[in-house]
Amino acid sequence: MRRSVPVAAVAAITSAGLLLAGCSEGKGSSEGSGKANAATKGVVNASDAKGGTVTYAMSDAPESFDPGNTYYAFIYNFSRLYARPLTTFKPGPGTKGNELTPDLAESMGKPSDGGKTWTYKLRKGVKYDDGSEVTSQDVKYAVERSNFARDTLSLGPNYFQQFLKDNDGGYKGPYKDKSKAGLKSIETPDAQTIVFHLKRPFAEFDYLVSAPQTAPVPQAKDKGADYTKSVLSTGSYKFQSYEEGQKLTLVRNPQWSAKTDPLRKQLPDKIVLNLKVAQSTIDKDLQSGNTLVDLAGRGVDGQTQAQLLTDSKEKGNTDNALGQRLVYTALNTKVKPFDNIECRKAVEYAIDKKAVQTSLGGPIRGELASTVLPTDIDGYQKYDQYPQKYDGDKLDLTEAKKHWAKCGAGKTTTTILARNDRQDEVDAATSIIDSLKKIGVTAKIQSYPTSKYFSDYAGVPKFNKKNNVGLIMMQWGSDFPTGYGYLQQILNGKAISQSGNTNLSELDDPAINKLLDSAIANTDKAAREKAYAEIDKKAMEQAAMVPLTYFKVLMYRSPKATNLVSTSAFSGQYDYLNIGVKK
Repeated sequence: MRRSVPVAAVAAITSAGLLLAGCSEGKGSSEGSGKANAATKGVVNASDAKGGTVTYAMSDAPESFDPGNTYYAFIYNFSRLYARPLTTFKPGPGTKGNELTPDLAESMGKPSDGGKTWTYKLRKGVKYDDGSEVTSQDVKYAVERSNFARDTLSLGPNYFQQFLKDNDGGYKGPYKDKSKAGLKSIETPDAQTIVFHLKRPFAEFDYLVSAPQTAPVPQAKDKGADYTKSVLSTGSYKFQSYEEGQKLTLVRNPQWSAKTDPLRKQLPDKIVLNLKVAQSTIDKDLQSGNTLVDLAGRGVDGQTQAQLLTDSKEKGNTDNALGQRLVYTALNTKVKPFDNIECRKAVEYAIDKKAVQTSLGGPIRGELASTVLPTDIDGYQKYDQYPQKYDGDKLDLTEAKKHWAKCGAGKTTTTILARNDRQDEVDAATSIIDSLKKIGVTAKIQSYPTSKYFSDYAGVPKFNKKNNVGLIMMQWGSDFPTGYGYLQQILNGKAISQSGNTNLSELDDPAINKLLDSAIANTDKAAREKAYAEIDKKAMEQAAMVPLTYFKVLMYRSPKATNLVSTSAFSGQYDYLNIGVKK
């Protein structure tokens, strides 16, 4: 998911000569409070205390709160407070947070027909916040609306559209389905049972149904694009009010029962999310306790980072974690001159990754990258297709200029996209512009807000072609913690869509597509991981993207919050399921 969100704890990280280390293991209690990296190793301020208000803040506004129409890790994480998918991840530190567990389902899926059929039983007694019973038909409808009504709900992934058996382009979603019969490939033999029939085996299907797209939606209560304003809750909290672009308030769901939900604790009385708050203000409010969590989970800004790392007491309230994420620049293979592989190879050599790393905040924000797969995804293999050579801090451009000459584009202009509410991303794009000037490429930045970046701009092939967009800034995290969960939506040609697209390179390589399809059908985990490494190398041979850094997040951990744990499953963010207020 732009999981951009689902990591190994970092024992020692050096930035500008400052050491972030020496923390204890964190014992899953308040003993970990005040220790750097404590939440990457255990639950900090563990507590079952009820009451109070947990306040979140975000520098922009999410693209949507609709569980079926989102693709950011932080909303996948946050939505579990009010929406229960079939499976989810156990709260746990680092890679322990990657452990799947049943959520709305009673147990993990039962595969049959060689992995082409998956059956789930729903827990009995789960109700919506209006008191009505959740049924398997509601889960079926949720998948249909989120994956097939792409003209209305375009922002989530389209795995089900790609894999369900009877979809050959004829079904256009429930809003256009006059028969109201829905997909034949999703059966609901009774109110508690749902059966998925796939075109081909999918060995990691239990991971796939952890997406909030499987959180039930009753058809009678669906409001299409406006459902985001008043989602019907199956979680421990429900919508009280939503002021679009300003504030969301959640309160306890009186229909929620711990008897049907072993994961959630329903601790605070209220959860408030303040939107479009400047990042510098969020950082100050985290330190003062006025805000307990930065929803986007991207970490503090550069100025706050410098302050925290020079204050020994405040440094003890930070967590620095990998997040199964890569910061990269997508090269648009459909826009001239980058439709020419030699031009793309020139860019691989020309972008000064050390300069980009500095603009992003230094090594504490990520080590230099050379692969598509991050180092903390199974299947990662270390290699460098386009090694960069430096004389001191000066990048050797010999290879870059050689490939640019082969490409024959001469002096050219292009556009690079970035998100304007992510200053580090804009700074990285600016650094890239400086690099490209040296080989004859004049690039200009067009920046847009996170809330519209994929729906209206970066993820819209027609926009990119019309606006001569050759490069797109991107940060990507795995949809689920496997090579397939990471690679499918950014490399498979079948993932390209006309809006909400995340294959920003628009790469449609038959060999890569075939390898992805065959890998996910293989029940041998080791064989799948070998295939993922091969796919990684083929993508780099195509020079479809320039890996910049293996992303690390530096988060400020509020001493006033309870149950804080940094989890791999959600890009190193804190697990939002059970955060409370320290009494």
